[in-house]
Amino acid sequence: MSKLVYSVSISLDGIVAGPDQSVANPLGVGGLLLHEWMRELAVWRKGAAQEGGLTNASTAVLERNKGKVGAIIMGRNMFGGGPGPWGDDPWNGWWGENPPWHLPVFVLTHYSRTRLDCEGGTSFEFVTDGIEAALKLARAAANAKDVLVSGGGTVAKQCLAAGLLDEIELHLVPVILGAGVRLFDDKAPAAARMEQVDVVEAPGVTHIRYRVRRLAAAAALLSYCRATNSMPTAS
Repeated sequence: MSKLVYSVSISLDGIVAGPDQSVANPLGVGGLLLHEWMRELAVWRKGAAQEGGLTNASTAVLERNKGKVGAIIMGRNMFGGGPGPWGDDPWNGWWGENPPWHLPVFVLTHYSRTRLDCEGGTSFEFVTDGIEAALKLARAAANAKDVLVSGGGTVAKQCLAAGLLDEIELHLVPVILGAGVRLFDDKAPAAARMEQVDVVEAPGVTHIRYRVRRLAAAAALLSYCRATNSMPTAS
């Protein structure tokens, strides 16, 4: 079965997006610093229809993920559009007419919306039935490849608490942002242990991959639900 992997760029003080996110500044103040290592790579720039770029140790990390990932799950905040109902003429998110993924993307949201098909093979399907429903759809679309969780951490914490997450890949950037969205805060699930798989040192970033050990998954889910006041109910 395909793996469910969370991959994120993170600062030394545990921040994955800067403060004051907006349409003009979707990654928040200082958030672009977390992605400079990636945006300067030739392999990334080619996927974004840009010329030039570098080749270094990070290139193999991106190419490894691109070859193994068949679908993506993200939260509504990463897609864009703000809270509440989508409205009659909904905004199509931060990513423009040709988003960089070129894969099926499943967006977790509380409000239904018609599927959005973009240039370059990226599609957005909006899922209102929760993370397990999104994962089922993503795995079917991925055609036996891995499913990637992308975004600021809310969806990743839900996956971890539910015992669904197989790997976490942190792209550790040597900056301190001081404020913003923290990956693991006081609502992070408890009783989660990791096994380090590999480390890749590269200019401006260190890539660390962990395998999630499934010890005490039920306790982790209960802890997370209590912290977020979202106790599960029987269906």
